[in-house]
Amino acid sequence: MKTITLTVNGNNIQKAVSDRTHLGDFLRDVVQLTGTHLGCEHGVCGACTVLLDGEPVRACITYAVACEGRAITTIEGYESDTVMSRLRAAFNVHHALQCGYCTPGMLATARDIILRLPNADEQRVRIELAGNLCRCTGYMGIVSAILAVLQDLRDQPDAQVQALRLAAVKGGAQRIAASEFAQGFTSFEAKRRVEQNPESSALTSDPAKFQASPSTRQESQQKGTKVHASFEVPFGVEDVWSFMSDLNAVASCLPGAQIESETPEQVAGKISIKFGPMAATFKGNATIDRDPAQRIAVLKGAGQDSVSQSRATGDVRYQLEAVSASSTRVAVDLLYTLQGPLAQFSRSGLVQEFVKRMVADFGKNVTQRLASPQTIAPPQAASINPVGVLFSILWQKIKNLFVAR
Repeated sequence: MKTITLTVNGNNIQKAVSDRTHLGDFLRDVVQLTGTHLGCEHGVCGACTVLLDGEPVRACITYAVACEGRAITTIEGYESDTVMSRLRAAFNVHHALQCGYCTPGMLATARDIILRLPNADEQRVRIELAGNLCRCTGYMGIVSAILAVLQDLRDQPDAQVQALRLAAVKGGAQRIAASEFAQGFTSFEAKRRVEQNPESSALTSDPAKFQASPSTRQESQQKGTKVHASFEVPFGVEDVWSFMSDLNAVASCLPGAQIESETPEQVAGKISIKFGPMAATFKGNATIDRDPAQRIAVLKGAGQDSVSQSRATGDVRYQLEAVSASSTRVAVDLLYTLQGPLAQFSRSGLVQEFVKRMVADFGKNVTQRLASPQTIAPPQAASINPVGVLFSILWQKIKNLFVAR
């Protein structure tokens, strides 16, 4: 055991610890400050991030005895910190926390970004946050909160924040000057991973010019949540194919969709959904690729909800099959991803059931449009009672259980 003296949140602390006690356990078990959360305990997840002499460090891989005479700031010690006050308010407004486990470390890193990178854009913020993992939010709200604080400080500079930034710069300069390795050292700039162009042996180091190889694109297209559904239309396959080859016609049958501009291959607009008390409107673009020989079409779309800042991407593949001379079956495969606060719903059985019901409504709208071509009123936003869907899923599982027996 060794007795160490250090400052924690402005208070002088003198405690006896073993040489192998890491700072995280020291703060939680010895000093009784449990706001510092321990996650991976390998320095990977960032949940335990605290400030050591104003610099973010991983408390789980920092020995307590190495902090002799140093100043530690934990999440409990930001009461009068002007940057943290701004960040806490922004995290609330932008829904940047959910379970809250990563939040103490996330706030410490966010504070460092605000002070060190006053002109950071979204890409830079995401790079800086790469060492802090969150299993809940999808990061959209966190990034939006940090960008909002940065923008507020650019619009209305704060003297206290400017003083903190100046102190951080001076402190960093002093630490570099004191290092024997300072001479000739060039800092690394984080960049996206560079891929070799299959058509050239040259490599590009410009992240803006990065293009994934075909194999990479194909792999990325396979990621997401998959849903399969189908419906039948009481019309011949040629009539249905002709109708569904029209992107405008297809979009007009999608519940909640509103088209704002269009070309033969692309539309811009928005789609609204309602899931109990939750409502979102994704605004974006969609394109369509067709294979007339196989009667297959792929609709690709992407959009963002302005309220939650959630992003959605989706590939809808549908194939037509003639059931009879006057009946057509449409098989639909949906591959979608969600990022942001709504990402928590992306894999739930409720949402998959919701999507299947949307496909069923889409089929009904296609039938109505084919029967009455002059009807072009956009369908109402897809709305569903989540409680009803839950009981529907449970009932289906019960039926499957008895069928299996």
